Amino acid sequence: MNITKEQEEKFKKLGITSYSELSLIIPSHYEDLRLSYKLQPHSMQLIDATVEAVYRAPNSLQITFFAHNFSHTVTGVIFRPKPYMMHQFKVGERDYYYGMIECRGGLCSINMPKKVTTIGAITPKYKSALRSDVMLRLMQNSLTKENLLLDGLSKDIADEILKLHSPDNVIPNLKELDEKTLEALKYIELFVYMRELANKRRYYRSKSQMPSEYETWMQTLPFKLTEEQIKAIEDIRGDFYKEFASRRVVVGDVGSGKTMVILASALMNYPRRSVLMAPTTILANQIYEEAKKYLPMMRIALVTGKNKNIELDENDFIIGTHALLYRELPEATLIMVDEQHRFGTQQRNLLEKLVSSEDKGSRQGDTKPHFLQFSATPIPRTQAMIQSAHIDVSLITSTPFKKEIKSRVIHKSDFKELLEHIKEEIALGNQVLLVYPLVEQSDVLEYQSIDEARGFWESRFENVYVTHGRDKDKEEVLVEFDKKGDILIATTVVEVGISLSRLSTVVIVGAERLGLSTLHQLRGRVSRTGLKGYCFLYTNQNSSERLDKFVETTSGFDIANLDLRFRKSGDLLRGHNQSGNQFRWVDLAEDAEIVKRVRDDLLSG
Repeated sequence: MNITKEQEEKFKKLGITSYSELSLIIPSHYEDLRLSYKLQPHSMQLIDATVEAVYRAPNSLQITFFAHNFSHTVTGVIFRPKPYMMHQFKVGERDYYYGMIECRGGLCSINMPKKVTTIGAITPKYKSALRSDVMLRLMQNSLTKENLLLDGLSKDIADEILKLHSPDNVIPNLKELDEKTLEALKYIELFVYMRELANKRRYYRSKSQMPSEYETWMQTLPFKLTEEQIKAIEDIRGDFYKEFASRRVVVGDVGSGKTMVILASALMNYPRRSVLMAPTTILANQIYEEAKKYLPMMRIALVTGKNKNIELDENDFIIGTHALLYRELPEATLIMVDEQHRFGTQQRNLLEKLVSSEDKGSRQGDTKPHFLQFSATPIPRTQAMIQSAHIDVSLITSTPFKKEIKSRVIHKSDFKELLEHIKEEIALGNQVLLVYPLVEQSDVLEYQSIDEARGFWESRFENVYVTHGRDKDKEEVLVEFDKKGDILIATTVVEVGISLSRLSTVVIVGAERLGLSTLHQLRGRVSRTGLKGYCFLYTNQNSSERLDKFVETTSGFDIANLDLRFRKSGDLLRGHNQSGNQFRWVDLAEDAEIVKRVRDDLLSG
């Protein structure tokens, strides 16, 4: 882009780097410096006037004008006039003046009139870090169609946005923008944001480019993979053929079968080594057991805090918790991170470094392993498309078998009925999960804590287990509960990654306090093996539109869209501001089509 040094300095003050970003600083209002012959009270107007009299009062300056364009006498008032203003209005002189016209009972006034020399145009006015005259010159000199086209915008978008900055005859209504103008603003906002993300993406040569086939293995499985599982596996195989190391996130709903995609990825990377990091020992152990069952051709190791010093050089597939980060690791060509949002960026980067050749004295140069992230927190499709500018995305929206989970909002009056339901489920050999908002009593919250509630349940039921985030033994408690328990009392610590085959019911206390995605994750803990499931949302609120909508919605991706509507999107990729919205014009819940257009244009550009 041909940005001059002078423009660059001004861009820096404005916090922008391109002409497209400059076009998003729209006028705060317009000055209509065209001469009109029709008096329009309560509006800013230009008068062609002769000064007939000037009167200096203690705190004001009063001027009598004869406005030739209206053939009408108009009184001008300037409050607290500066010294230079005293010399601007000379009796007998004819000039152009601009100000707010008011008329009452046939008498007209012009408030704070200012002398103007350039007439005949609609002049945009901007509020920015630059002085208004400097900003106007910058806009006039820099914001041209040629510059916007050079910056990558299409002719249609450039033409539309320039109407805001250089209107011809009609002053744009800034309070209610024209639909085409609004669409152009949304397009440019997304274009700037997604291009910035794409520019952050770094490419490294991959360590390996010859994936093994997986179809023969797939035929040996005792179940059929879903079309979306296969599509995700195909996406990954395509990545493995490329000369650059891939970075892909696979987003699947609760129970969508991401583990089989993990195993297929390790198989396609075989006989080269793969490493998988999971956030909990339980989850790592679950995947390890599945891998041993379905990948008998591989030597597989499990690394946890208890056995982090085992020998790994002979293994093809290493599965572990963050204990992997605290030991030497053999070189690997594929890294996978499950429940990726549970690990910080630094942890993910450290794992990548630990298995990369440049840190092991290899002569392969600056190569990187392929990097796959898996997440069970569904995201809106619009977000997935935006992320695809920065990292490749595969979505798994369907599940291998249909879950039957009945969801319902309940209140205090339903408690007796809830108790009966819990007794019936336990009698059937099923398990119940009770999720409380806090561990200890709180004066602020109107719900019981775990400490307050546990006595009630322990006195009425046997085999009641309790755990929470601060519990050092929570993983052991969950393992024992899986085998022997009837009721588990917990906080949202159980949201991610546990698979309890007999769990049929979850009761979430104070459900209105939680995000819809968290509620969906908790609901996803039940009916893991096809059991008939129940999810009860306990609230003291008389009514909640959010909870009512949640009860009707079963797809995690639809839930994510609902969350967008109720909470706004937050900063999608920078990882903070999760409840705000970094877009001024774009509404991610509504603007999927524009997002798709921008993505396609950036890819084809």
